[in-house]
Amino acid sequence: MLKKIIDIVYRAGDMIRDAHDIQRDTREKTGAADLVTKYDVAVQEFLRRELLAICPEADFFGEEGQHETLTKDLTFIVDPIDGTTNFVRELHYSNIAVALCDQGQVRYAVVYNPFVEELYAAERGHGATLNGRPIHVSDHDAGHAICLCGSTICDRRYTDRNFAIMRWLYDRTLDLRRFGSAELDICQVAAGRIEIFFECRLSPWDFAAGSLILEEAGGHLTRLDGSAIDPREPGSVWATNDKCREIYRQLPQ
Repeated sequence: MLKKIIDIVYRAGDMIRDAHDIQRDTREKTGAADLVTKYDVAVQEFLRRELLAICPEADFFGEEGQHETLTKDLTFIVDPIDGTTNFVRELHYSNIAVALCDQGQVRYAVVYNPFVEELYAAERGHGATLNGRPIHVSDHDAGHAICLCGSTICDRRYTDRNFAIMRWLYDRTLDLRRFGSAELDICQVAAGRIEIFFECRLSPWDFAAGSLILEEAGGHLTRLDGSAIDPREPGSVWATNDKCREIYRQLPQ
């Protein structure tokens, strides 16, 4: 199953890499920070068709379009282009994310940035890989940690807390980064390049695939209060290596 998903995601990546005149075919969904392009829609339809062909008994839960009630045990959770603003601005930090969940637990996950040809993959119980090679989180402690974060730009209710956490971490860790694609950010923790990623609110397609990749790489992904995630439900995300995991207990509320 994982190989079949990877093959489909590679083909979807070709659609993204070959995109042109992107800004001309871009519109706002809920505001200037929430964009959709014709490629988001086209890639999602391609993924829907191809993924359901290999697993027709599954539901499909994608970012674009209507979100119907999920009724089946198996569900594909998909972001056709995570980091759409980066995609529109040609920053080349965007990805395709696919997670296959079974009764709320992610079994298979793929995250692919076609611009740099980095593909992260995991099968539950079998470890995580980057371009086929095993990956593992770092062992840096908080004082030597680099932190990635989102800014929950589409929901300003979280702005004050988001920046309070950023400042708290800035004072206690090595440095901060903001790249703009949550699934890739979580995978950076899994690959040992980064030690902490957080965001005050994300949708399932923003973290479902990354959650399994991080777990299989020896890391942890919870809510900001340390509670377990449900990959089918939106919420906050706290993704870390083992040594930085418990910092959530001290974060500003």
